[in-house]
Amino acid sequence: QVQLVESGGGLVQAGGSLRLSCAASGRTFSSYAMGWFRQAPGKEREFVAAVSWSGGNTYYADSVKGRFTISRDNAKNTVYLQMNSLKLEDTAVYYCAATFVGYGSKWVIRQAEYEYNHWGQGTQVTVSS
Repeated sequence: QVQLVESGGGLVQAGGSLRLSCAASGRTFSSYAMGWFRQAPGKEREFVAAVSWSGGNTYYADSVKGRFTISRDNAKNTVYLQMNSLKLEDTAVYYCAATFVGYGSKWVIRQAEYEYNHWGQGTQVTVSS
């Protein structure tokens, strides 16, 4: 079982940066692929970024490609989302998610929401003009 706790959200001006963190409990964190999703007011939750358990493979939504970077530190059981050049449309609650893939799947990433079975409580990111 993995429990996830996000932090790092807040209010930032357009063009600014934030780094989100997601701390995971459990001794097998390194066998989980991780992802970030977000949900804006009145909209469905959407995929943002994903990383394999090895950290060697990443994937991004087109809307954040080139601005956001996902990374992980398995020694600290933490995954990060560095967000640069923030736009008003990045305003949302950001969720961290985990899915077990096993040690043999070091390059596997997951993009679909239904593929994740562990979720954090979310952290609010608000971008102002």
